[in-house]
Amino acid sequence: MLTSDNSIRTLTGAKLIVKTLKNLGVDTIFGYPGGIVLSIYDELFNQMDIKHILMRHEQAAVHAAEGYARVTGKCGVVLVTSGPGATNTVTGIANAYLDGYPLVVLTGQVPSDLIGKDAFQEVNIVDITKSCTKANYQVTDIKELKYTLEKAFNTAMTGKQGPVVIDLAKDIFTQTTEIGAMSFFVKNNDRCPEVYVKDALKEICKAERPVIVSGGGVVQSYASKILTEFAQKLNIPVVNTMMGLGTYPQDFENYLGMIGIFGQFSANEVLRESDLIFSVGARFNDRVTCCFKNGELERNFIQLDINRNEISRNISASISLVGDARLTLEDMVKEFNTGVYLQNSKQKDWLTFAMSLKAKNEPNKKISDKLHSFEVVESIYEYTKNLNPIVATEVGQHQLWTAQNFKFPESRKFLTSGGAGTMGFGLPAAIGACVADKASTVICISGDGSLQMNFEELAVCKEYNLPVKIFVLNNGYLGMVRQLQQNFCEGRYSQTKLLNPDFVKLAEAYGIKSLRVDNLSAVLPALKFTFDCQEPVLIDFVVEPMEVV
Repeated sequence: MLTSDNSIRTLTGAKLIVKTLKNLGVDTIFGYPGGIVLSIYDELFNQMDIKHILMRHEQAAVHAAEGYARVTGKCGVVLVTSGPGATNTVTGIANAYLDGYPLVVLTGQVPSDLIGKDAFQEVNIVDITKSCTKANYQVTDIKELKYTLEKAFNTAMTGKQGPVVIDLAKDIFTQTTEIGAMSFFVKNNDRCPEVYVKDALKEICKAERPVIVSGGGVVQSYASKILTEFAQKLNIPVVNTMMGLGTYPQDFENYLGMIGIFGQFSANEVLRESDLIFSVGARFNDRVTCCFKNGELERNFIQLDINRNEISRNISASISLVGDARLTLEDMVKEFNTGVYLQNSKQKDWLTFAMSLKAKNEPNKKISDKLHSFEVVESIYEYTKNLNPIVATEVGQHQLWTAQNFKFPESRKFLTSGGAGTMGFGLPAAIGACVADKASTVICISGDGSLQMNFEELAVCKEYNLPVKIFVLNNGYLGMVRQLQQNFCEGRYSQTKLLNPDFVKLAEAYGIKSLRVDNLSAVLPALKFTFDCQEPVLIDFVVEPMEVV
């Protein structure tokens, strides 16, 4: 364990928290203050090393911290008070848990002598979050504080990444303790045993119709570059899960698209026709498996995942590779370069066939003369592709149009809620991304329903002058649910029609520039206006309400 200094000093718990966070590399906290955590906020006020971003809701603070973590690869940090402050974080914690991004969420708690006595704003946040965290802790003794903070960061960042909650009793903030060396956590690297690497590579080369599925684990392990090298060396087809978009160059010939219920025909069909699937960091949840008949994905399934519990969870693996994706793929490339592995000659014909499938992908279609969402998304992509933007989405139809019509040249550029499907994720995630990387263009693509889950965070964009570009696809419905009602409820649109506010006036009330666009000819001028402004902008695109993905 590396240390920053060896001096002995006496610190209060509040000072120790801030000092330890600094030594763990924390430079930003997203939070919302309250009476229980006043001592920590007082310490933050008296220092300049860690900046605090005041969100307008605790759930948004967690989403923003996750957006920060997704862009930087660092651990996001959240600080909230007890009671409702703590419980408001649960949705954000669950979102980060399912998508596998590292967070440490610090929640205030009543004094230790009141715990369990139904004190004012007391909730058992440890029990509440047990099912959606990698670990959680309650600290009632200052002697456990430093070790718990370091352990939490190490847990959040190693293995399959995810959120950790630390519940902090109020009285430890004013207690004092002597401390010595301030320690940094060290990330452990997991390498897959050589024998399994050789077995997997042998099977991939022997197969007639192999395909690689690149998932979100490739993002977390920074494995995109080596995955691309591996796929190019073997010259076999590659598909993405939605969480893996950007992990393989989408303009390469052997890229077939996104798999799953809203994926491309070419991507799903190449899986269906394959005789070997090499899954790298993909969970294969029901959004994917529902597209395939029993056994279609299990002919020869090689699964690489850092989380042992993920292996054979949804599809039985013929070869299991438990390890870090980047390190394992590096070992596979090194092994392939020995020249002892001969590929099946039929793989060339397979690649030709696979690439021909792209011609069968269904194009977007208009159903009226009104402005359509896919036209807006296509226009945003064409206008911004040379800017290489970070794109965050809310959840719904707009999310899927973005996934289908944007081409992401690299990972950590597409921020979306995959596992939880959380409306309200996109705008705070874009805020976190903008705080993390002010040099990049940051876009939030939202639906009118989703924006109303978090529109109060527009204040954060204005207060911190974060130039997030917010594009609302306003169809007057909870579009994805309405589409399902159209398909499965014979058009009975129960509780999905929305009475919306005037989003232009809403943005202007927060001091944010805004326009409304309702025809295709006005889209390009609106985009020019947006990106000429060095400040947050909201564009309300009024689109065809009955459009379907």
